[in-house]
Amino acid sequence: MPNIDPTLIVLLVLAGLGILSHNNTVTIAILVLLILRLTPLEAAFPAVQKYGLTIGITILTIAVMAPLANGKMTPAMLMQVFVNWKSLTAIIIGIAVAWLGGRGVTLMASQPSIVAGLLVGTIIGVAFFKGVPVGPLIAAGMVSLIIGKT
Repeated sequence: MPNIDPTLIVLLVLAGLGILSHNNTVTIAILVLLILRLTPLEAAFPAVQKYGLTIGITILTIAVMAPLANGKMTPAMLMQVFVNWKSLTAIIIGIAVAWLGGRGVTLMASQPSIVAGLLVGTIIGVAFFKGVPVGPLIAAGMVSLIIGKT
């Protein structure tokens, strides 16, 4: 029996869980990693590890800012957020989440073993609690508060 690569098995299981949980983001990410691992593109792993998070956050920020850039959210609408208590609450929560995300990035960089737990938690949250996979950095930030790492 040939040697079986345990990393490939884990990636395949995670891809399967992504498919079962209808989590396209996780499924696509795992499949891209499988392609990288199984082809000469494996040489790209250091760059993916070094720049992937920054590129992903940049793309996410572009998507969030698109309504302002394309005119669907006017500057006048943006100024309205300062007169409504719900919008002010959203600003405060947005600040807290950004701060937690920053702590999460630091924690994930210093303790990569936590990423596996965040991934499993995200898949369980999507599969069984009808969640949406948008908060691994925030989750890591919350973990950093609990374990005392910055």
